[in-house]
Amino acid sequence: MADPTPIVISLTERGAGVAQRIADAIGAQIHGRARRVAADTTFDETTAHVRDLFAAGVPIVGICAAGILVRAVAPLLADKKAEPPVIAVSEDGSAVVPLLGGHRGANRLARRIAEVLGVKAAITTASDVSLGVALDDPPAGWRIAAGAELTSTITALVQGSPARVIGDAAFLSPLLAHPQVEHRPDGPPGAVTIETEAGSSVTYHQTRFALGVGCARDCSAAEMADLVMECLANQKIDPSAIAGVFSLDLKSDEAAVLDLAMSLAVPARFFTASELEAETPRLANPSDIVFVEVGCHGVAEAAAVAAAGQYAELIVEKRKSANATCAIARAPAPMTTLPGKVRGQVSLIGIGPGQAIWRTPEASRLIAKADELVGYSLYIDLLGPAAAGKPQSDFPLGAEEDRCRYALEQAAAGRNVALICSGDAGIYAMGALVYELMARRENGVSDKARRVEVVTAPGVSALQAAAARAGAPLGHDFCAISLSDLLTPRSDIERRVHAAATGDFVIAFYNPVSQRRREIFPWAIETLRGHRPDDVPVILASNLGRPEEAVRIVRLDQVTVDDVDMLTTVIVGSSNSQRVRVGGRDRVFTPRGYAVKFETQKRHAI
Repeated sequence: MADPTPIVISLTERGAGVAQRIADAIGAQIHGRARRVAADTTFDETTAHVRDLFAAGVPIVGICAAGILVRAVAPLLADKKAEPPVIAVSEDGSAVVPLLGGHRGANRLARRIAEVLGVKAAITTASDVSLGVALDDPPAGWRIAAGAELTSTITALVQGSPARVIGDAAFLSPLLAHPQVEHRPDGPPGAVTIETEAGSSVTYHQTRFALGVGCARDCSAAEMADLVMECLANQKIDPSAIAGVFSLDLKSDEAAVLDLAMSLAVPARFFTASELEAETPRLANPSDIVFVEVGCHGVAEAAAVAAAGQYAELIVEKRKSANATCAIARAPAPMTTLPGKVRGQVSLIGIGPGQAIWRTPEASRLIAKADELVGYSLYIDLLGPAAAGKPQSDFPLGAEEDRCRYALEQAAAGRNVALICSGDAGIYAMGALVYELMARRENGVSDKARRVEVVTAPGVSALQAAAARAGAPLGHDFCAISLSDLLTPRSDIERRVHAAATGDFVIAFYNPVSQRRREIFPWAIETLRGHRPDDVPVILASNLGRPEEAVRIVRLDQVTVDDVDMLTTVIVGSSNSQRVRVGGRDRVFTPRGYAVKFETQKRHAI
């Protein structure tokens, strides 16, 4: 999956021209301060906008003071190897300063921007400044081998330790200009190693090998990995020289294939049967049996040569275990772009009740990486700038199956689709329906759609948001019940309300009323009054996280149907829930029993 495209942020009209020059050069969008800058997307609050982009893993080029960017992202700083590039550019274009993400391409991007502006980038990374090259960020076509001692090697080189470069790599030419570095070009082909006198080393490999694999259904990941590692060892191919794992699209949901790609830290790509059948003349072991099974005369060999290109050399013919096959092809040059289709993905995104600050960083990252956003238009609108520039497919209320089916079928075509839900995608939202459609054999989805990857980013649910606004009403056992009989028979709803009332659960009611359905909610309240005191606190929370948010706390005997609508979440306390005045405001909590525990311990102590 490609990294997100950088966003150029312009805060003033004065910096807009520089922003446009940079955006045109790097193919980026411009996000501008509302009412100040004409841009692809506008925003009102700079700090929140920058923070959202950073949390989503989006590279940021800010046409502004460096301090603005630093203060915005400071609360989110954690892992320098994971943070996206953040670059500050002065409004007049005279200074380009990479602030963060040197390990993720910030220095390279800064140099490109500086070249566009005709200035020199202010690179401060020690290895870049002292050595002229970022040893931890090799160019496309090269990978760092496992076990590399990067930190100690860079430290030794910066301190002037004698070293030698064994092999050839153009990107290391600045390092060879240092007098203490000896060059030995007669290294192994396709690899280069830096060795320091201090004893540390780093090896880089060209990614020239395509690994083709096939397997029986539900082949174990261990069996596949053992076969592949044996083949690599026999050919003395370092795993870091593998560009990708390739197979037939029927295998795109096989754990053995996916786990292999993950363990090798390379992409997995898939070909159709017709694409692999076209490679039959280049196969060493074509099989009529395989053709009958899957529609092509070979999987592992065909996938390897198809990936490595027209002039590929099949250097490892098909090797077999009981349930797996593999083959290896060598490309004439490093493989920097990979053919084949990625496994499609549906990301179930819970965006919370509405506020961007309640959206998790994981959700923001998945949204940023998505090729398309799918959902009810109101939910997509709540994303604000995060949705800017992305294709969107809106579906009305009532078209939930169409919405989920569309997302799955788009993913089946190799797209990364984000299915946007309010609250949490797995709580009264689209999560269960997506899996239901994949499980159905009638009126479900295509076989290709059943093979897509589904990931879920948890969101702040309405019951959590309502509870947080009102105190701690969910401090002890609770349940959630939807009062909508659109998909659930009323008899089932009534049975659940009776059970929750008898069990003295705190209850969160979803969908309390609609324009046509106004009789179930009063019945539920009256039922609860038969099982708990009239003064039990009830929380009425509507439009949570939005400007029109309203939260009230009333007694059980005061609740009426006119107090609620479809945007209201109702939390009814248990018989133990209490109302307390804190800081001039009413709050609700449900004790978990600590007072009883304390009294018991006190009696035992006596």
